[in-house]
Amino acid sequence: MANILRDLPQIQSLLERPAIAQIAGRFSRDEATDALRRITARLRSESLAAKRDSLPNFDSDAFAQDLVREIETARKPSLRPVINATGILIHTNLGRARLAPSALDAMQNIGGGPSNLELTLETGKRGSRHDHVERQICDLTGAEAAVVVNNCAAAVLLALMATANGRSVVASRGELIEIGGAFRLPDVIAQSGATLREVGATNKTRISDYEAAIDADTAVLLKSHTSNFRIIGFTAAADRRDLAKLSAERQVILMEDLGSGVLIDLSPFGLGDEPVVADILKTGVDLVMFSGDKLLGGPQAGILAGRKDIIARLKSHPLMRAVRIDKLSLAALEATLRLYTAPHDPLVDVPVLRMLAEPAAQVLHRAERLRDSLLGIGVADVDVQPCAAFVGAGSLPLQDLESHAVTIRLPDHSADNLCTALREHETPIIGRIEKDRVMLDMRTVDEDELPIIERAFSLLLSQ
Repeated sequence: MANILRDLPQIQSLLERPAIAQIAGRFSRDEATDALRRITARLRSESLAAKRDSLPNFDSDAFAQDLVREIETARKPSLRPVINATGILIHTNLGRARLAPSALDAMQNIGGGPSNLELTLETGKRGSRHDHVERQICDLTGAEAAVVVNNCAAAVLLALMATANGRSVVASRGELIEIGGAFRLPDVIAQSGATLREVGATNKTRISDYEAAIDADTAVLLKSHTSNFRIIGFTAAADRRDLAKLSAERQVILMEDLGSGVLIDLSPFGLGDEPVVADILKTGVDLVMFSGDKLLGGPQAGILAGRKDIIARLKSHPLMRAVRIDKLSLAALEATLRLYTAPHDPLVDVPVLRMLAEPAAQVLHRAERLRDSLLGIGVADVDVQPCAAFVGAGSLPLQDLESHAVTIRLPDHSADNLCTALREHETPIIGRIEKDRVMLDMRTVDEDELPIIERAFSLLLSQ
């Protein structure tokens, strides 16, 4: 081992060798240097662990090819497509909602050249980017006006800064939620410059609690949809209509963070707990905020819809420029919203809703197809079993979807090792483990992804 470490060349001397110098010229000297450092570090580590008793021929074609592969691997994009076989439809770690083909086309169309992002074509004068989707949102929700920012947390922050800065916000203790990444609603309220006034108890808040809390300093009554948890048992919450009546009488704003942004009734699929945006606004809520990339099925965005005078305040607020939506997301959102109008059917054309509404029999058929193809290439221990899929992204945490998974065990591979190998495939495949078997849930896998999974297992079997 000592001889191996002593004979390991310095990086500078390796860079002077003709084959390596040629590679450095083909890529860059810095990239070649970094790649050589990584390679020699591995050689040193393997030698110390007694896993290597000789060094490679640094002048050989084989080493040159290894160096090129090392550089090309480092050049691969960090952000890559993956196959979501977790059974979680809107997986935050995996990018949330899939975009519809028309949304992707819109992004390419707008991103490939100049656009009328802030130009009114009729007059030739400067316009507003907000105009491109406002009418669509209003038509779909019944709101008087609407505006879009870059995400729902920004929507809540903007709404509170524009309406309650320096004043108080009344919210139920049972609705002071924490969202992903440990961001808590009380902290967002504090950042807005407003003062939080908690009312009620964790499990019970009545209209009288809100009424007693309102004073001359109160600007907003804030409701938050508890989509990522449930309090069950001895519970009570104030009715929105009663809150709307109270807010109108006391001349304060009633706003609600809806989270997921459901535009159509999902109760036929057993998912009736997510409120439809239009229904909420009909109860008299002044302003709602919801996400574009959850159950709406579009890009990351925060949508605010409601009273025209409130939306006007938001559009003119200084924070708007910092949280405004970019042109690519705006193009994708416009295209996605169009899929909610005739002749389109969102349950067919919006990928998230299509996965949610797909009959379990079709999911089973896809699982059986993958099982049969894996058996055909030599995967002996493979089966199909029923399982539960979930919406994800904090939506409907206690409601599952009937699904079917392909379960696999390979010889000489633990379940952990197999999951790691699948993640290291050219197109990473993300599954889950149950009872020491890798499970690939077919509710979140498309038909055109099945051949990629088959290729991944073919490579594993050939190693």
